[in-house]
Parts: sequence; C-alpha cells; structure tokens
Amino acid sequence: MIQGIYTMMTAVWPILHIKSFMEVSGYKEDVWLVKTVAAVLIAVAACFLDAARSAHFNRPVAVLAVCSAIALASIDFYYSTADVISDIYQLDGVLQIAFLMAWTSILLRKRSAGKVSPPQA
Repeated sequence: MIQGIYTMMTAVWPILHIKSFMEVSGYKEDVWLVKTVAAVLIAVAACFLDAARSAHFNRPVAVLAVCSAIALASIDFYYSTADVISDIYQLDGVLQIAFLMAWTSILLRKRSAGKVSPPQA
C-alpha cells in the first residue's frame, strides 16, 4: 500500500504541475518523456493499490514491485551520481531500496511458510 501511494503521488505530480515538479527535481528538456514515464508509473501504482486491497498474496504484483524498485533505484543512483539528473533523485533511490527490502522480507517469510514456491531451474 505504501509503495502504491508513494508511486501514485510522485507520478501524478508532473502531470498535474510540471513547473513545481521541475523546481524540485531539476529542469527537464523532454517534458513529454517525463509525462510518459509518469503515466506508466500511474498504471504501476494502480496495480499496487489494487493488490493491497486484496486479502491474498499476489505474486505478479510482488514481481512488479520488486522489479520497479530495482529499476528506479538503479536509474536514480546511476544518473544522479553521473550529474545527469538532480541529487534529489538519490532520496527516491533510498526509498526504492526500502521498498525492495520490505518485499524481500515479505517474500522470505512467505517462502519459509510454504506460500511461495522457489523458482524452477
């Protein structure tokens, strides 16, 4: 639920008010690309929020959550340390790592409880 709310808020922001988004995150030349990524992240956030309302574990959403956290953290750290994007993105990277750690904990607990089968070779 927390990852869904955070992702939704950060994705809706540049669509609703690109000027304030760029004041915080730095100037973007390709505004259309920022809004495209935001639109995709809204879809991702909607999946997280929908799954959070369910009483049962949803493995595909867990995979989406883990993969998106890894992807976003990688982009945040790589491009901010290369001075391509603002250092503020490192804060997002830290939050993405926190989401990844939370999912790792959840998946390990479910696996030890026998609710998630190990991957097949």
